[in-house]
Amino acid sequence: MLKNIPPILPPELLKRMSEMGHGDELVLTDANFPAVSHAQRLVRCDGVGTVQLLDAILQLFPLDTYVERPAAVMQVVKGDPVIPIIWEDYRRLIETYEDMSDALEYEERFDFYERAAKAYVIVATGERAQYANLILKKGVIFPESSSAQAQLNSESN
Repeated sequence: MLKNIPPILPPELLKRMSEMGHGDELVLTDANFPAVSHAQRLVRCDGVGTVQLLDAILQLFPLDTYVERPAAVMQVVKGDPVIPIIWEDYRRLIETYEDMSDALEYEERFDFYERAAKAYVIVATGERAQYANLILKKGVIFPESSSAQAQLNSESN
């Protein structure tokens, strides 16, 4: 057992997230996404929804601050009447954890599939909402600021 790691995250996903470097991408897919045929590395989280999983992931996973939009969703196909309200949950969580208010870009369906196929890992969820697929670009964990380090050094002297 480990402390402070959300129990919803399976060990294999933690391993894959740890292996990822700056700019690598992680894809959360809904239950309809062809994850097996697109994944280089696949982690199954069939009984979990994407919002629950995103909440747990963002506690550990930094988003890329060197790009304008470090997250992407699949655009609604023209003529499809679906309104993906789940995107609001994604926006809210990203803003909560990363303080980014406009982090989502919108990828055409087949462009999304192509990008997902190049991702470091695809996480197949049991999410039933349509258009619940999400790509996250991993960022950098910065060292403590030099002023914070200076404060620590002065306190220890």
